[in-house]
Amino acid sequence: MNTFKIFGLILFLSGQLLAHAQHQVKPSDSTAVIKVVNKLFDGMRQSDSAMVHDAFADEVQLLSTYTKKDGTKMVKEGSLVEFLVAVGTHHDQVWDEKLYNILVFVDGSIAQVWTEYSFYVGDKFSHCGVDAFQLVKYEGKWRIVSLVDTRKRSGCKN
Repeated sequence: MNTFKIFGLILFLSGQLLAHAQHQVKPSDSTAVIKVVNKLFDGMRQSDSAMVHDAFADEVQLLSTYTKKDGTKMVKEGSLVEFLVAVGTHHDQVWDEKLYNILVFVDGSIAQVWTEYSFYVGDKFSHCGVDAFQLVKYEGKWRIVSLVDTRKRSGCKN
């Protein structure tokens, strides 16, 4: 192989590595995004609606998808206000959403978190599924703008 071909190959590969490196998520961004998601679930466990509210943007979309017993596929839109009231209302048992297989994607001021979960009321398993969060960075702070989840009672990793 002549010198120009080798030089060209090295230049090409260096460019590819540089382009790939520029699209990597900064650990600080990824950590900050996960911190917001954890704040939501820490607040749920503590019945602290103010902590939960602080994880969300002013405008937010909440959707849940599930299958009814008769096989009908459902999509239900939720209300942040109703969710906050439910979280803040006293519970005899802790609401605990356990996350696993967490994936985080960040590009500038937008982020996505995709995670499997199992939800427990106290020690009793309730349901499982996937949470898909969309976050936006407002004035230096990450906030959840959308949460879509699936819900099922079988085929879970509980």
